[in-house]
Amino acid sequence: MTDHKFFSSSICSFEEACEKRKEKCHNQKKIVLTNGCFDLLHVGHIYSLEKASELGEELWVALNSDSSVRSLKGGNRPIFSQEQRAYMLQSLKCVSLVFIFENENLAKEITALKPDVYVKSGDYSLKTLNPDEREALESVGSKINFVSHLDGFSTTNIINNLSNSRDL
Repeated sequence: MTDHKFFSSSICSFEEACEKRKEKCHNQKKIVLTNGCFDLLHVGHIYSLEKASELGEELWVALNSDSSVRSLKGGNRPIFSQEQRAYMLQSLKCVSLVFIFENENLAKEITALKPDVYVKSGDYSLKTLNPDEREALESVGSKINFVSHLDGFSTTNIINNLSNSRDL
């Protein structure tokens, strides 16, 4: 499936995000950063994103690239392209900016963007955060928060339920 041109208009490049961060620092806006695959956007994602957005003035989402999702989740994923996933995320009123990252972890981007707050869902903890990301967060003085996680909502569960459904 070919992505429509309007999908890519919702994506901010990492370089553009860095420039926007400089502006926000100058204007003293509190930036919240989170990241993930958001492979099949569901109510658990939206709930966590809304909670994360309450911790600052703008919520920025670092979205795993298609190749990153494949390496993390397997060859059948992502379900939606990075352009489509970015478009869906950017359409949420709680999300201010979406950029795609290609790296194994977000340490480089964290170091450059210096978010005021970094958020992960409550199914993570300080111990389960990527150690490079945690070190980057600590080095730039970001506050690390974990927002409520809705049990039972995961992309993997949804995919499994769909593939086990007799009605399809």
